[in-house]
Order: sequence, then C-alpha cells, then structure tokens
Amino acid sequence: MNYAIRVQGLCKSLGENHAVQGLSFDVQEGEIFSLLGPNGAGKTTTISMLSCLLRPDEGDASVMGHSIRADAMGVKSVLGVVPQEIALYEDLTARENLTFWGKMYGLRGAALKSRVNEVLEVIGLSDRANDRVGKYSGGMKRRVNIGVALLHKPSVIYMDEPTVGIDPQSRRNILDSVVALKNQGMTVLYTTHYMEEVQELSDHIAIMDHGKLIACGTHEELVKLVGQQTRIDLTLNVEASKVLEVWRAIEGVRLVTVEEAQVSVLVDDSNKVLPRLFEAATNHSARITSVDIHEPNLEAVFLHLTGRALRD
Repeated sequence: MNYAIRVQGLCKSLGENHAVQGLSFDVQEGEIFSLLGPNGAGKTTTISMLSCLLRPDEGDASVMGHSIRADAMGVKSVLGVVPQEIALYEDLTARENLTFWGKMYGLRGAALKSRVNEVLEVIGLSDRANDRVGKYSGGMKRRVNIGVALLHKPSVIYMDEPTVGIDPQSRRNILDSVVALKNQGMTVLYTTHYMEEVQELSDHIAIMDHGKLIACGTHEELVKLVGQQTRIDLTLNVEASKVLEVWRAIEGVRLVTVEEAQVSVLVDDSNKVLPRLFEAATNHSARITSVDIHEPNLEAVFLHLTGRALRD
C-alpha cells in the first residue's frame, strides 16, 4: 500500500492550549481523507504543521516521502494548500492573481500562460477571468484560492474548511471540484466541521476533538461504533433536569445529553422509545416542542464517543 501522508505522534502547544496531542494517521495515495471535528478541534494546527508552517513540538510526518522536520522544501514541492483565509489580491483579476502566484512557483512564459488557462477551466471561471477579484462572490474567491494551490500540479492538496461562509451553489461547485481532483489521481486532505460533506466525499475519516484523534476509518466502519442506534433531538418548553433522569432510565435509551436548549437522545429503536419519551415528559409537566430523528451517522458517532453533539 502506498501512502501519500504518514503522521506519527504530532504534538503542538500554542501557549497554554494543547492544540494537537499525539496525532497519528496514514493517508493513501489518491484518496480523499477528511479531518472532521468542531471548531477548536486542532484541524488547522494540524494542517499548519503538515504544511511546514508550524514546527511540531513532538512527532514527525512525511508527505510523499518528505519529512516535515528534515525536508520542508521537498514537502512544499509536492504540496498545494488551500487555507481557510482568502489569500488573493482583490484589485487584480483572477487571471492576474493566478499569474502572480504561478511566478511564485517558478512558472514562466508560455508554460505559465497555458497553466493559468487550464486552472481557470478547472475552477469554472474562464468566463470571469478578467474581472477583478474584489467583485467576486465569496464562493468565487474560494474557487480562485483553490486554483492557486493547483498551479504547480501538486501530488497532494490540503483543503482547510474550504466551504465556510459560502452559498449552497458555490459549495456544490467546490465539492464537485474535490471529487474531480481525486479522479485525476490527486490525494486530498480535507478538513471540515460539516458532517454531510465528509459523508459525501471521504474514503477515510479521522474524527478530532480537543486536539486528539478520537476515531478513524471509513464511514461504514465509524457508524458501526454506535451500532444501529438512532439520535433523537428534542426541545422542551421547561427546564429539563427532572425529565432527563427519567429518560435515561427508559429501556432502549443509550445516552442523553444536553446542549443549550436541545436534548439529544441515542436510542436502539425510535419507534419504541419516542412514545415513552413523550409520556415521561407529560408526567413531569413538560411538553416536547420539537422532534428531529436522525438515523445512524457521523454525528451520532461523535456524540457517542465524546458525550456532546457536533455543532458548527
């Protein structure tokens, strides 16, 4: 088996914050590997270390055989990075931005012009190539950001929360682009806190929380960690503490957690348990005001492993 990325025991503290703690995982060549976790889980710090922007306190990693500690230039030669923040000049056009960054990669002349045209086609902006980036929507800017990372034809690309704060159509375009990159043979390391993106894109998934790797595997393997349990999200019209203790004692209830006004309940069979939840609430002068039923998925896995819901 050929690995594009191998991570062994990475640790990084930022002041008093232990941002990444003993992280280890492997990414196969040509796959989409996702780091899933809430904001603050350590995903961006991990990407920064794997990009050679931050030096790990402990551990090492290799990208296409190049050590992030001993061979930073080798890592950068095979790597494209799409950061969370937009890194473009808004007074320049998309073509001018790509040309500028292409020169930074060492491209020149006809080869540079040809590659810029190819990338504009890939990101779907050939018809807007000569418009200033400052006039673009947020989603279009993010597509140019992706284009910059593709200019030097990297073997591996990191995409750090590339769909945050954009409209649904732009998100769809970016997700389709990620799949297209994989189909071209590229390895993609993708970070997000959107469960639905991970389920759609990923060959393998690593779930992170508080700087630690909680679980890793395919979607199917991870869902098996909670068996066939269903998550029921409910809201109540009163303070819920008395009701929760009764709910925890109901047969078929595996876990009950509260985050702000929402209660999440993991159950074996929602058809059997839900009527009992309503009955118990009524008996304690509470009223359930909303119910949302979720079949087994990655959010249920996160809830099962951490005891809290995966939220934006």
